[in-house]
Amino acid sequence: MYLAIDSSTENAGLAIATEKRVLAEINWRCNRNHSVELMPSINRLLGQSGVKLDSLNGIITAIGPGSFNGLRVGVSTAKGLAFSLNVPVIGISTLEAAAWHHAASGLPVCPVFNAGRSEVAAAIYQLKEGQWQTLAENYITSAEDLCKRIKARSIFCGEAAETTFSQIKEKLGQKAVIPSPAARLRRAACLAELGIKRLEAGEYDNPASLQPIYLRKPPITKPKRSIIVKNNNK
Repeated sequence: MYLAIDSSTENAGLAIATEKRVLAEINWRCNRNHSVELMPSINRLLGQSGVKLDSLNGIITAIGPGSFNGLRVGVSTAKGLAFSLNVPVIGISTLEAAAWHHAASGLPVCPVFNAGRSEVAAAIYQLKEGQWQTLAENYITSAEDLCKRIKARSIFCGEAAETTFSQIKEKLGQKAVIPSPAARLRRAACLAELGIKRLEAGEYDNPASLQPIYLRKPPITKPKRSIIVKNNNK
């Protein structure tokens, strides 16, 4: 029994699953209330599914890219649960979790998320001969430069602005397969499937060193006025 936690963006998700089936799942619009809503939502999901916390065999968490606060809350919660339950934890790229929903198509899948400053966070994955492969690692780019990397018909998913998807469609034409808004969203169940495959194969992360993928440093607020330090040792 495994718990998957995704609080990467304003759309959050949780799932409880085994290697054979998804027992319970919720995906909701969290906005920026991750620290307030995440633990109550976990408790509610456990209660609704009849699963006890101490029966979990592992924790799976999305590690970004995404919002600084959302990732901090989600990863910290996953690490805390793994420590307290003495179970393994594994971090999965948020972009990869979004792409996995479309893996069965056999086409390259390119998840795209807003990264601010008119840029996007993107990656490219594909299921080839039964093997899930990373064709391009997580990186920040512009929609225009992303399109230059696309050589074959590909699926685009994720939480980029509609204008970004429109720009991709305009640039690539028939090479861009863009599902409906509902189908573009990632699901916690997909995160769970990816994590379970790796945990069952003996892969896991060190809870002490597991960190979110930000791709860009958090903004640092400069002081409004200079701070003068007096030297009284003269």
